[in-house]
Amino acid sequence: MLAVGRSTFNGDVYPEEQQSLSFTFLGLIAFYDPPKQNIPAVFNSFYDAGIRLKIITGDNTPTTLSIARQAGFRGTEKALTGDEIAGMDDRELNTAVKEVNIFTRMFPAAKLRIINALKSDRQVVAMTGDGVNDGPALKAAHIGIAMGTKGTDIAKKAASLVLTDDDLARMVDAVAMGRRIYGNLKKAIQYIVSIHIPIILTVTIPLLLGWIYPNIFTPVHVIFLELIMGPTCSIVYEQEPMEKNAMLQPPRPFTTTFLNWKELSTSIIQGLMITAGTLGIYQYAIHNGFDESLTRTLVFTTLVTANVLLTLVNRSFHYSLFTAMRYNNWLLRAVLIISILLSMAMIYLPPLAAFFRFSPPAWQPLAISITAGIASVIWFEGWKLVKRASLLHHE
Repeated sequence: MLAVGRSTFNGDVYPEEQQSLSFTFLGLIAFYDPPKQNIPAVFNSFYDAGIRLKIITGDNTPTTLSIARQAGFRGTEKALTGDEIAGMDDRELNTAVKEVNIFTRMFPAAKLRIINALKSDRQVVAMTGDGVNDGPALKAAHIGIAMGTKGTDIAKKAASLVLTDDDLARMVDAVAMGRRIYGNLKKAIQYIVSIHIPIILTVTIPLLLGWIYPNIFTPVHVIFLELIMGPTCSIVYEQEPMEKNAMLQPPRPFTTTFLNWKELSTSIIQGLMITAGTLGIYQYAIHNGFDESLTRTLVFTTLVTANVLLTLVNRSFHYSLFTAMRYNNWLLRAVLIISILLSMAMIYLPPLAAFFRFSPPAWQPLAISITAGIASVIWFEGWKLVKRASLLHHE
């Protein structure tokens, strides 16, 4: 709000200060820049995602608090000014930035101190800004984000990212996209770990233990399985949509590794369970006196069945298989159908069966091998059910 006045002066000797002139009050001018209509929803999206928000501005405290309340910002009970920040030592500041979310009348050095205090608390700090005064803090933040429309050149050069339009909602979209990419990459890696364990152990255990058919899988079988798994992890999981709970998860701690021990152990257990299924079918075939080609066929069928189901089950490590089946990913359907058709061709087309040393099995052994493949993977659905029930109980 500005007061407007007019002064008339006659003569050549002006007063030393402008305020010494005699002004006639004309009126008040109020400038009002209301929050955007979508900003409360944007803030709530950040809060749901576990992202803490802070306002660092050069505006005065009453104006900032008023706008913050209108926008649905949390933490309008208290604010600190730049001068108050300047008077704090590092320990006091580290405590203040945890408790206070609004900082007003800020100048470049004070903004920079806040960013560094948050970083010293091992938090991942992203800052938005558009002015020259934001340059040092944008540069110091882990992720500096400049406004593309009204941002100054200095702000854009200091930032890591530049928004094409000055809408905070785009940052929500960016966080969602990042979480989707990160989640899909983890699914692909966990799938690779799980499915390679049974391949390695099914090849090596009969050889090391001197079982009756030590070379149950030859290099051509392993190559074929790799041809199936390659598109699955690199194409199928890349196209997976974002899970509906992705934006409800808390941010990862700064020191978190890509795969923690719990996630890695889950994949290892999945792989060992599939191994138990394939080697169980191996022993079933030997017990029934099947020859090497038929034993190989049944073990291969078990592994392919487990691979298909593992691809579907691991689409979500939280929601059930039936929920994940509703995700729209046509590449997944195409890859799985092609994998199943190729596997059937290798078993039932005589030229391919002869090349891969397969024998078409009777319906009963085939059904048992498929059941073993399903059982070696489907148990994980029970684990997810217990996990969901546990989370619901804590809530």
